[in-house]
Amino acid sequence: MTAASSTKARELKTINPATEEVINTYEIMTKEQINEKVKKAQNAFSDWKKDIQKRVDHIHDFAQELRKNKEELSRTVTYEMGKVIKEARSEVEKCAWVMDYFADNGKVFTTDEVVNTDARRSFVTFEPLGVIGSIMPWNFPYWQALRFAAPSLMVGNTIVLKPASATMQCGIEIEKTFEKAGLADGVFQTLVGDSSIADILIDSEDVNAITFYVKMLMLKKRQTVLSKADSLIVVRVV
Repeated sequence: MTAASSTKARELKTINPATEEVINTYEIMTKEQINEKVKKAQNAFSDWKKDIQKRVDHIHDFAQELRKNKEELSRTVTYEMGKVIKEARSEVEKCAWVMDYFADNGKVFTTDEVVNTDARRSFVTFEPLGVIGSIMPWNFPYWQALRFAAPSLMVGNTIVLKPASATMQCGIEIEKTFEKAGLADGVFQTLVGDSSIADILIDSEDVNAITFYVKMLMLKKRQTVLSKADSLIVVRVV
């Protein structure tokens, strides 16, 4: 659960909370690299949003990849944030379930809804927003990211994830798993860095919405950051 970073070297270290040994050292992405990722997500959006059946198939494939690689993914959680292996496996299984759920029901959830008005014909339609920036916590590194990603991807958005510094490899493994499932380059990407890169993601002109998870006591502090951005803000408060 502990992460350490070096501003001078622009490096991030993840630490095993049980042994206090360094697990990995990562190079923190620059502003240019982050903006390039966001631009790639914006370019991928135009094609990804077109074919809902293609999205259904890819998301089911992703769920299958999660199950196939459950042991490796579970061990990564345990090493990075100390979750017991049994609970880590359950988290991966739950993530596979939520991906299948939205793949199975996505067409129903996004079907136009006819509403009664004075107009000749009125209906509510559901459209993707574009690029969704996601800033996620360490305690459920797969579940927190994927319970939001499942409906977001299903409706046709693309995602740029900033995982918690302490569980960086978990975030990287999510992107790798999407690649194994055959998603096009840019549909789901993970940023590597500490909390300092969150501002860059929020401020990016090509990000259409931001979703993050905060405690109530943190909300006031976060609001000063969010005031810089014009993006739609989706906040989960617990």
